[in-house]
Amino acid sequence: MSTQSTTEVMVGGAVLIAALAFLGYTMQTTGLGKSTSGYELAASFRSLEGVTVGTDVRLAGVKIGTVTNVALNPETYRADTRFSIANGIEIPDDSAAVISSEGLLGGNFLEIMPGGSLTYLAAGEVIENTQGAVSLIQLLVKFVAGSPDSAETGTESQ
Repeated sequence: MSTQSTTEVMVGGAVLIAALAFLGYTMQTTGLGKSTSGYELAASFRSLEGVTVGTDVRLAGVKIGTVTNVALNPETYRADTRFSIANGIEIPDDSAAVISSEGLLGGNFLEIMPGGSLTYLAAGEVIENTQGAVSLIQLLVKFVAGSPDSAETGTESQ
């Protein structure tokens, strides 16, 4: 075997190892490689900004599940979302599902705000009480432009 073909084999092996590393990283970050042992719940949101398949579902800051499906409902124009919850975690049936942010520059996640009911959601049930994502851009535009009420109640010279 010549030196040139040995070099080609080594470079090819390095490229293959790098490709497998990228594949492993992608599967880990998107949750594709993990088995979803648990039960599935659903919710419908006005806005799902920043939430996609693989986004964390958290309760009290602890990851308890993953978003498994996101689809636009053509009849209601809302984002229908399905997510898995780990076995052993019971969610009260009066709980709320809220799109929360990790901070100004952080990503969004689906947060479960538990209710006080003594009955729990079963697999496949829908969380009715939801709150969509709050757009920081829209809030900044409102702040910079000022609210319509402040323009009407401003001082006028007579």
